[in-house]
Amino acid sequence: MDENRENTAAARDSDTINETDQRAVRVAKLKALQSEGRDPYEIVRYDQTEHSAQITSDFEGYEGKDVSIAGRMLTRRIMGKASFFTLQDLEGRIQAYVRRDDVGEDVYNDFKKWDIGDIVGVKGFVFKTRTGEISVHAKEIILLSKALAPLPEKFHGLTNTDLRYRQRYVDLITGEGVLETFVKRSKILASIRNYLNALGFLEVETPMLVENAGGANARPFVTHYNALNIDINLRISLELYLKRLIVGGMEKVYEIGRVFRNEGMDSRHNPEFTLMELYQAYTDFHGMMELTENMFRHVALEVCGTTDIEYGEYVIDLGSPFKRITMTECIKEYTGVDFNEIDTLEQARAAADKHGVEYLSRHKRGDIMSAFFETFCEEKLIQPTFVTEHPIEISPLTKMKPDDPRLTQRFELFITSREMANAYSELNDPIDQRRRFEAQEELRRLGDEEANKIDEDFINALEIGMPPTGGIGYGIDRLVMLLTNNQSIRDVLLFPTMKPLD
Repeated sequence: MDENRENTAAARDSDTINETDQRAVRVAKLKALQSEGRDPYEIVRYDQTEHSAQITSDFEGYEGKDVSIAGRMLTRRIMGKASFFTLQDLEGRIQAYVRRDDVGEDVYNDFKKWDIGDIVGVKGFVFKTRTGEISVHAKEIILLSKALAPLPEKFHGLTNTDLRYRQRYVDLITGEGVLETFVKRSKILASIRNYLNALGFLEVETPMLVENAGGANARPFVTHYNALNIDINLRISLELYLKRLIVGGMEKVYEIGRVFRNEGMDSRHNPEFTLMELYQAYTDFHGMMELTENMFRHVALEVCGTTDIEYGEYVIDLGSPFKRITMTECIKEYTGVDFNEIDTLEQARAAADKHGVEYLSRHKRGDIMSAFFETFCEEKLIQPTFVTEHPIEISPLTKMKPDDPRLTQRFELFITSREMANAYSELNDPIDQRRRFEAQEELRRLGDEEANKIDEDFINALEIGMPPTGGIGYGIDRLVMLLTNNQSIRDVLLFPTMKPLD
């Protein structure tokens, strides 16, 4: 029998009784310890010198060496005077061998009363069993914390998806690959920061509570600020404050932070998510393309060790040059409709009617063009693709294309049919910016609750003078999804937004 496999006939805290009764048994064990002056909760520290993966990945270096490990007991097999159990720590799992003659009869008897889920410390030396499994031969063991609630599903993980997200602390213990995902998420963020810092970018922090939630088309969450007796918004974007810093002379800035959008939830959207935006003076959206392509490649290599990223049924190639195509070209490729030949709103509506593309009465030529792209093109963009030259109607903060004022100097990066980044040559003309804001205000009057409001202080900042600037926003959660092969945003958020149980 595999020494690392759970024995169904031993070492389980009465699987045949219900969870309430199991908890009662465990509480009784705790009280017995406390009455003997051996309360595990009174232990304040433990000298943990190694983690499991350090040992298992370098057995030759650790063989015979004394180590001190700590973690959660996941399985156990008692065989009279000796036992095996599996210990899980931050880096993985390792087997421990406990013999009565080594740890003492009293300690061994106590050990047999411990429960699956208890947190324990083990001091001993590294060896291999007869079956070749790397293990720690215990010379000392100690109960560091008592688990009063049993782990679920015979310790093979939560099978109820909703419960996984509500009890992430359990999912991290028992879910296959869950802890690894969030360790990798942390490494992705560190890699991004190191990459940008090396390029001379400054990481900054801007307000989360704002009077005017601008910089994106989204509905904000509104709250009331008692001290000033005013309604105030949670930010939906980082853009307008970061560009104020460019005005102030901070030539390269970025921020990684939470933004909040009062919208629905699905596999790609959570109302609270992590956004990174960066702005660089004296460059444009082409400079943002170069930076983005290089950064994605760098992070993939550093965190995943390869630029060929497995995602579902696909292998995403981050090593080759990313495809570049205009939105007009993309629509023509997949529908045959050429918006270079569509000059009027009536022509755009006729094309939409013919192809079954929905639009509202307030929508203009550019809105319908964007709807064509969303309907027919996005799902086709699996490999990294920069889609450029968006309509001006949907780009209120972007410089126009010099030879076609209907379009803008903008791109979106798509991978696996998802928008991964959105970048502009930033509009720095305060007169044009006011005109664009006024057009957005008109859309609000016509019923578009996601349209921008005029931000007078931002316009004032532009009047002080902002240099030519390239800017970009990245959906960090979607990047983590890509690099960890997760299909839902909830699988890369430690605590996703959930509907209340009641």
